[in-house]
Amino acid sequence: MAIFEEFEKKLQADPKSIVFTEGTDARILSAASKLLAAKTLKVILLGEAEAVKKAAADGGFDITGAELLDPKNYDGMDEMAAKMVELRKGKMTDEQCREALSKGNYFGTMLVKMGKADCLLGGATYSTADTVRPALQLIKTKPGAHLVSSCFILVREKDGVEEKLAMGDCAINIDYPDSVDKEGNVTLKGSQKLAEVAIETANTAKAFGIDPKVAVLSFSTKGSGKGGTVALSREATEYAKEMNPELAIDGELQFDAAVSPVVAATKCKGSPVAGQANTFIFPSIEAGNIGYKIAQRLGGYAAYGPILQGLNAPINDLSRGCNADEVYQMAIITAGLK
Repeated sequence: MAIFEEFEKKLQADPKSIVFTEGTDARILSAASKLLAAKTLKVILLGEAEAVKKAAADGGFDITGAELLDPKNYDGMDEMAAKMVELRKGKMTDEQCREALSKGNYFGTMLVKMGKADCLLGGATYSTADTVRPALQLIKTKPGAHLVSSCFILVREKDGVEEKLAMGDCAINIDYPDSVDKEGNVTLKGSQKLAEVAIETANTAKAFGIDPKVAVLSFSTKGSGKGGTVALSREATEYAKEMNPELAIDGELQFDAAVSPVVAATKCKGSPVAGQANTFIFPSIEAGNIGYKIAQRLGGYAAYGPILQGLNAPINDLSRGCNADEVYQMAIITAGLK
């Protein structure tokens, strides 16, 4: 993908430092050796130093130039633990923070928080929740953001032309309930949350060279159906327009109306998006996860992600089924979005 070449050139000119939380994993070591050889990124590998070196030697990976840090034997632990206690604001004791920091996910996240690394990639051996939880607790959401979401960038070549799509949220938010205070008053509507996902996904799409035309999906097009997610998608579209009046967005749309000019001409003539959408917002994680995997497996698209959105720093999650090439690609994406 051409965007990878652009990211690589950008990073070689101004290398960022990336933390890999699972420094003994062969897939991580393979990607790290490639990044180091090309001088694309500064690499920090977490784990007991001798164990990391042995794993690298056993796999034939050259990690010369990587910084090896052991969370269980870190000279700056007192400072790091004190900072984490401060960030947790009484929710965790010093002892609890030190216990958490003995694990790569929390330790790596604190390296980013303290400015000792630019970004983090983890999750090759643990769940998405174990990547997102420390990020939410320590990095926190960026100003104006109310939630963390994710998107996938899908790429394929057809008739000699590279086609790119963005899809969100496919990995983080199960659904979009209203947020309420202790008295039961709504403080943030679910549709406002989905609108935020739409805005963030459009921004990510732009970073990958996509001119976003955003379709907020449902099983209804412009009131053809009722119930379910129809009102959620329709209201989210209106909120997104208020948040970014320049964004090309429409909803609620069925998928056929979003991508087929013929169907769009019948169902929603005059829409700025219908029939030409390239950025798709799903009303639930079920729809999003199924949708991107259908595109991947039946449409022949390569899927890059999940790319986390809404955080104060670039932190991304790997699939436990990832291979070394996918680790390399996600490292480039993570640092390239810095």
